[in-house]
Amino acid sequence: MNRYSFYLTASVMIFFFSPWTFEVLGQDKTNSAGPPVIRTLGDAVLTVEPDLAEIQIGVQTEDPSAQVAGQKNAERADAVLKTLRELLGRDADVKTVGYSLNPVYSVPRDGISTISRYAAINIIRVKTDQIKRVGEIIDRANKAGANITGGLQFTIKDDPAMRLMALAQASREARAKADAIASALGMKIKRILEVEEIEQGPRPFPRSRGFAGVAAAAAPTPIEPGTLEIQAAVALTAEVSR
Repeated sequence: MNRYSFYLTASVMIFFFSPWTFEVLGQDKTNSAGPPVIRTLGDAVLTVEPDLAEIQIGVQTEDPSAQVAGQKNAERADAVLKTLRELLGRDADVKTVGYSLNPVYSVPRDGISTISRYAAINIIRVKTDQIKRVGEIIDRANKAGANITGGLQFTIKDDPAMRLMALAQASREARAKADAIASALGMKIKRILEVEEIEQGPRPFPRSRGFAGVAAAAAPTPIEPGTLEIQAAVALTAEVSR
């Protein structure tokens, strides 16, 4: 099975302009000064299977003593890091990306807040290409002492190359439509006047999944990465002649 596949949207906006008066969006305009042109829009969507996963795993500990809360957190976080490196290898991309130690306040009936305990949180980020082992990674981390799984994100390693492939496909589609329109009207493409990439929204387009705080589970955590979509669109303006 191919790792990726293309499909093209069927609906496009195409305009043919002549030297005579024409109407666009309810406004009369005149193109008498310029040559006749054809404008087409090509769209492409590249469907790919993710090959990179990013997981955020956390350890939270609490204690009336800030020192003890921090010490407990360090011990459990070290155990989680050791487990992850044993599971994924010593060269695995595993590191701490956040740490906090803050007081937790209680508000009694008299309305005066007091510090009841301290909470220490250590956030560990894991990047791996072992997509099929994501569920196992989460389970093993939980068993080692992690009690927060902040999020899971699937992406692809070679994102720029895939976007260029989608952009090239959209460009070919826009040109093919311009050729088809010109041929049907007994004309031919004289030259390409303008090509513009149409932005498709925020980038990248990762597939994310969020998790609340969890305890170690008896059953394996099921993870299905699914597929990702990389979109591209190109607007083409071509001069035509008979």
